[in-house]
Amino acid sequence: MMSESSGSDGRVTDESAGRADVGRAAEESADGRVDARSDDVTTDLTARLIADLTRRGETVAVAESLTGGMLAAELIRPAGASNVVVGAVVAYNTAIKASVLGVDAELLRKHGPVHPQVAEQMAEGVRFALVIDGRPASIGVSTTGVAGPGPQDGHEAGTVFVGFATDDGVSSFALHLGGDRDQIRAGAVAEALRILRSQV
Repeated sequence: MMSESSGSDGRVTDESAGRADVGRAAEESADGRVDARSDDVTTDLTARLIADLTRRGETVAVAESLTGGMLAAELIRPAGASNVVVGAVVAYNTAIKASVLGVDAELLRKHGPVHPQVAEQMAEGVRFALVIDGRPASIGVSTTGVAGPGPQDGHEAGTVFVGFATDDGVSSFALHLGGDRDQIRAGAVAEALRILRSQV
């Protein structure tokens, strides 16, 4: 489940539109496709998201830790994704979060990589790490957390933060996912997609 979190700009995120229970896995697969069960038609929500962002002229940059590139892979799956997705950084090692994405080293030292502000700084940092023709991506999205099987830095497996950043500010979303390592990683991708859809 997602919990409400305030962005570093002080605003509190309204997640009512994007709130979801991971128990909906029977309805939505890890790749973001939802079985609409209407006239036996499957609605590809990732493709719809890419089409919507294309129409709006928005671009997306992705920063991933525990999902290891799975979120970027899903976003570039639909045709036409090259109009939207500028690229991704898999910052699996904590040091890369600082050196490539610009996450505050003291924040990482004090709290470790599984923290809402780390997710926010990853999302903001990747926008400017992947600049095209002098322009940062209009949207940054990030994932950081504990895939398991055991706890890490005092956080239980399934603790995940998704970061979201635009010119309007940054915010983070706390997830508490169940299952084994593969299920947690897949759930993080599905929830990150829901958050992205709810915020744009």
